[in-house]
Amino acid sequence: MTNGRLLWIDDEIDLLKAHIMFLGTKGYSVDTATNGYDALDMCQQQAYDLILIDENMPGLNGLETLARIKEITPTTPVVMVTKSEEEDIMDQAIGSKIADYLIKPVNPTQILLTLKKNIHQREIVTEHTQTAYQQNFGRMGLMIDDAATISDWMDVYRRLVGWELELSETDSAMKEMLAMQKSEANARFARFIEKNYLRWINDAEADGRPDIMSPDIFKRRIFPLLDEGKKVFLIVIDNFRFDQWRILMNEIADLFHVDEGLYCSILPTATQYARNAIFSGLMPNIIAEMFPELWVDEDSEEGKNLNEAPLIQTLFNRYRRQHTFTYNKVNDSAGAERLVQKLPQLSKYDVNVCVLNFIDMLSHARTESRMVRELASNEAAYRSITLSWFRHSAVGDLFRALAASDYQIILTTDHGSIRCQSPIRVKGDKNTNTNLRYKLGKNLDYNAKDVFEITEPRRALLPSPNLSTHYIFARGNSFFAYPNNYNYYVSYYRDTFQHGGISMEEMLVPLIGLTPKKRG
Repeated sequence: MTNGRLLWIDDEIDLLKAHIMFLGTKGYSVDTATNGYDALDMCQQQAYDLILIDENMPGLNGLETLARIKEITPTTPVVMVTKSEEEDIMDQAIGSKIADYLIKPVNPTQILLTLKKNIHQREIVTEHTQTAYQQNFGRMGLMIDDAATISDWMDVYRRLVGWELELSETDSAMKEMLAMQKSEANARFARFIEKNYLRWINDAEADGRPDIMSPDIFKRRIFPLLDEGKKVFLIVIDNFRFDQWRILMNEIADLFHVDEGLYCSILPTATQYARNAIFSGLMPNIIAEMFPELWVDEDSEEGKNLNEAPLIQTLFNRYRRQHTFTYNKVNDSAGAERLVQKLPQLSKYDVNVCVLNFIDMLSHARTESRMVRELASNEAAYRSITLSWFRHSAVGDLFRALAASDYQIILTTDHGSIRCQSPIRVKGDKNTNTNLRYKLGKNLDYNAKDVFEITEPRRALLPSPNLSTHYIFARGNSFFAYPNNYNYYVSYYRDTFQHGGISMEEMLVPLIGLTPKKRG
């Protein structure tokens, strides 16, 4: 078994015998051709792992041979090895999607490097990443054990997401070990939240409180920018996780200077509570008391996020802000296109708020549609669909247009989501809400050890529809299931992405500053 079968095309192939012998000692089988026509015949008869080609050959030159090879075997990597240093030839070769461009004289190590890069990269990356994670596994465990502040937990989560993204690009068996470590981290994170959460939200100066929670975003991030005379474009992507941000970051990093951060969402990590808290600057029970006409109860059939623009106005009024703003909700690509077209008119406003609902709609569609569930069968596939949406919808055009503007862009979300695996039995009456990660009601029956329970909603600054209302929250990757038709319910909702409960994925979410680079 060889490390790979190569074809080397060069009219002076005899001068390359030493290189070919060297490659043989490294386990490669090398066929040779002295002209483009013979090479094309060989490509018709034999599959190659990589082809090396000279540009300056009689008859068919290198670029002409390259074009015909791509017609025969479009996926085979081709490396140009030539004396030519002409920029035009380099541009043409790169435009033809060559794998590499080497200028003679080359040494054997250069050739070996390009082979490793183009034939063996995945297995080398897998081995290296697997070894690196194994070496860091113990360190990650210590970080999890020692995490004592919200900043510590943000660091843990960043590291775990970093390893998850690296391992997802490999064939490593370490993915299962990482999943176990992440699960353990979430269990400890839940205990940390349960110990500190009520103290944080009842005292803005509490020791160890996160610098920014949901009601703080305008006060801590938007208003200071306005005070500096800057115009702000606030983009809220509903249900947007940190790992999804990390893959989108690569798409826009050449357009913006990026200030990456995380903030801590309030509980429940659900739109009605967390997003309304962002736009009002208030905790949910205060919204319900101060602006009852803008708060929608759980049992109402009215949409839970219909009053976001009025809530922003109450926030501006309360802080005596005379700034002008617009509110824009985008539910599909057509809506994004309309927003892009409106950008010139929006430039006269101090703040433009845009809510993008795609990812939340995707998570619901994944739950309800078997086909979408197949397309987003795991975390990596879920991220991939998010990236595809960004690349191929008008949302990408929106960011490109903003990159040419004078706005300071703040990109954030109301909450994230977690892939649910473990069912927890809970009973409730007909008025109990339907969310799978948190429940509220007056007749809830559950095992208190399985949940984080809040028996006095006012202590958590949550509305209480009646005197005996309790809230319970699922931890980690668990979800609530009713005893009636239990097996069907569990099989239907297991492996779906849900939000509302306590996990790093739901609570530690992106808060990103983007400053346009505006090159030339």
